[in-house]
Amino acid sequence: MTLQDLTDQIRTKATHADSLNATAKLVTDQGVVYIDATQSPVVVSNDDKPADCDLHVSVDNLIKMGNGDLNPMMAFMTGKLKVKGDMGIAMKMGQVMA
Repeated sequence: MTLQDLTDQIRTKATHADSLNATAKLVTDQGVVYIDATQSPVVVSNDDKPADCDLHVSVDNLIKMGNGDLNPMMAFMTGKLKVKGDMGIAMKMGQVMA
């Protein structure tokens, strides 16, 4: 999956992110996906801007989490997902991306 495919997929899922009311950045091995849920509609881009919460994860593990093959909490506890910033936003992102 390319970064553009991933960005498009997240853009579709982020339509339900209105309750997030924050910014989040997925930092992957292929690049950055920035989610600005402070705006309506939610803006998803590949801009590398500061965010309230940075989620560091490989594209492979992100796909596994999206498919339900990898539990986000288990990914966090095993170091496959690293969170920098507001942990509450990270938890909400898990609900948005499900």
